[in-house]
Amino acid sequence: MGYDDVIKYLGDFGRYQRRIHLLLCFPTIVCAFHKLAGVFLLARPDFRCQLPFENGETVQFSSLPQEKWSLAYPVDGVTGKLSTCEYYNVAYNEDYLNGSEPFTQNGTLECSSRYLYDQSRYLNSAVSEWDLVCNRSLMSATSDSLFMVGVLFGSFVFGQMSDRVGRKPTFFAALVIQVVFGILVGVAPEYFSYTIGRMVVGATTSGFFLVAYVIAMEMVGSSKRLFAGVFMQMFFSVGFMLTAAFAYFIRDWRWLQIALSLPGLLFLCYYWLIPESARWLLSKGRQDEAFVIIRKAAKVNKVEIPSEIYEQLVEEVAEKKKQAELTASKPVPSVLDLLRYPNLRRKTLLIFFDWFVNATVYYGLSWNTNNLGGNQLLNFLITGAVEIPGYTFLLFTLNCWGRRTILCGAMVVSGISLLLTIIVPRDMNWLIIVCAMVGKMAITSSYGTVYIFSSEQFPTVVRNVGLGTSSMVARVGGIIAPYLKLLGEIWQPLPLIICGALSLTAGLLSLLLPETLNKPMPETIEDGENFGKKRQACIVAEEGGEEMKNMLNGRSN
Repeated sequence: MGYDDVIKYLGDFGRYQRRIHLLLCFPTIVCAFHKLAGVFLLARPDFRCQLPFENGETVQFSSLPQEKWSLAYPVDGVTGKLSTCEYYNVAYNEDYLNGSEPFTQNGTLECSSRYLYDQSRYLNSAVSEWDLVCNRSLMSATSDSLFMVGVLFGSFVFGQMSDRVGRKPTFFAALVIQVVFGILVGVAPEYFSYTIGRMVVGATTSGFFLVAYVIAMEMVGSSKRLFAGVFMQMFFSVGFMLTAAFAYFIRDWRWLQIALSLPGLLFLCYYWLIPESARWLLSKGRQDEAFVIIRKAAKVNKVEIPSEIYEQLVEEVAEKKKQAELTASKPVPSVLDLLRYPNLRRKTLLIFFDWFVNATVYYGLSWNTNNLGGNQLLNFLITGAVEIPGYTFLLFTLNCWGRRTILCGAMVVSGISLLLTIIVPRDMNWLIIVCAMVGKMAITSSYGTVYIFSSEQFPTVVRNVGLGTSSMVARVGGIIAPYLKLLGEIWQPLPLIICGALSLTAGLLSLLLPETLNKPMPETIEDGENFGKKRQACIVAEEGGEEMKNMLNGRSN
């Protein structure tokens, strides 16, 4: 007897669950705002070093016609483009700029004054305000990277908090902190306070989104969890696209950050709309509070729950308390249990690598839209839009084709499409964008699959530990991803090639994992070690048996 048996009476996805689930989907939009805002907050517009003869604060980016740039800025030996971080050491008089005076090579000088920025796309950004270009360009990637460090830290802190004090208090604590620091980021006076503020906001996205996801999933029956989970992820994609809409209308980075933070205030009303998780309340022995929620759900769903069900739940809570006291002295399962045995270790390391690659490629592609060429806002919008068919694909195939098939196939498709950008001619920029979008759609399907596939691979006794560690490994990929954007400034296809190689490698290695569709989930460490191992042993035994049979037949002949 357990809460899953209560759901049999309530219905897997009754009216009450649908209503709460829909309400919990909307916060994922705000989380997408903050996770992807860095693309526009730290956008790097075209820039050039202000030349010695361009005195005064009123000098504009376009003051020197672009056709004359080659007279002022040298060619970068790596990229083959003009290096606007330095300029020729010459006398910039009218005759020289008109081309009537011969060029005398006196070397180059680094930019010692201010930079001038193109404001045709972005009125300003944190990059242009604090000159995070040239020898300071690493600072912009580091800021995004530290945001993901915050996500990693938040997943641990808010995860522990939600298990101890409850889902609902954690949700609202993360919400309030997110709104406050989101606004503070918009008024940050310099780079370091901006970065620390963004790091705190990153931490709250874990508490805000993950707790909402957990509450939603804990009230849905097993037959509807795939749909409910994928549908919730689609709202993140909607937030992805809406971020581009905000950036289109708000071209000042400070107002953009504030505008993306204020919608969080709308969710304060959820305090009276969203219940605590009944599962969590039962696990903590607070059955009276849980029964109030269950009775309300039953009333909305127009069903009756027999009184003996409540009595059995009370007995079960008491039994679990006794078991908890008996097992308190036993060692707590850790990630070391997953690495102690050869077959389980091999599968665990493969799963960790899959999570790392999925996060690196997903965020690497999401944050690389400014380097794809063409209309940057349109690229970003399409990058979010392709996630919808990526998730929809899972709804129709994941329970039919199998988890391993989808995971492997999606990552291989992503890898091949991204690697194809190597042979696409540079003048066919539209085709590079198409390949990148196919890769993004495929990696979205893969990312949605790896959550389910991993939970079915790990034994029950260490499932939370395994998924938690996998999520931490994924955050490492997210921390690395911002630096891929810098590589795109050196050579445009380089981030796509790296993401493609990682995705293709991880996809092929995923074939070594056992399929989990319609298979019983491993419960103990021993089950986890044998899962997939027995199948391989049977194949070897069958092959060996056939070989022995053929040998005997040959002798008798």
